[in-house]
Amino acid sequence: MRERRIALIGFGAIGGRVVRVLMQQAPDCPVVAVFMRPESARSIPGFPVVTDMTGLRAARPDLVLECAGQAALASIGPQVLRAGIDLVVASVGALADAETESLLRGAAEETQARLVLASGAVGGLDALAAMRLAGPIRVLYRSRKPPAGWAGSSAEQLIDLKNLTAPTAFARLSARRAALDYPKNANVAATIALAGAGLDETECELVADPTVNANIHEIEAHGPTGEMIVRMEGVPDPDNPRTSMLTAYSMVKAAITG
Repeated sequence: MRERRIALIGFGAIGGRVVRVLMQQAPDCPVVAVFMRPESARSIPGFPVVTDMTGLRAARPDLVLECAGQAALASIGPQVLRAGIDLVVASVGALADAETESLLRGAAEETQARLVLASGAVGGLDALAAMRLAGPIRVLYRSRKPPAGWAGSSAEQLIDLKNLTAPTAFARLSARRAALDYPKNANVAATIALAGAGLDETECELVADPTVNANIHEIEAHGPTGEMIVRMEGVPDPDNPRTSMLTAYSMVKAAITG
């Protein structure tokens, strides 16, 4: 385990759980700052809150964990990397926007800071990356969540989430479109796509399922080296049913082993 000074961008469901897990699992990795936008900044007992890059740099973090959503990553992520600070990303879907991806990767190359995409709620990414080396692969990602997990998203305009009685697939689209159209639900789609077939080549099926209580992620991959089927049932975070508890733990793993 590496001892590192850690800063967070955001302190919502993921950020709050990340801090609790760090305190339990990595007490030698202190959280030295929490970055918040000035308009949403609030006091967090025990943790310094900063609202600009001057304050963030003054805290001297070795690593910043982004836990605030795609818009926040697009806004502050390139600045963190240009400051030469390693960045671990939860909102991988932000890279579905070509300009945001270019800014983030360009800033990392400029200073040699590390841009780390957290695995989030899924596994099998190493196998996908290996399969891709052997030649073109076909990947289908299916995201199956309880109706509450799609509340507040575009799914509400496509189906009646409150009155579903059976599993209902409401969208089939590319990983890029899934990540852009469902920014709080489909970061996993971008994570899988970037590891494997690509954002435009990875097919996604989004399903609202009133018969399940878990966030279920299914990956089907076919290529020259064979086939892979992965299914993960993630416990929804009680503070935010759109995301799985495992996401926060993947951020902590990246922080202490990356």
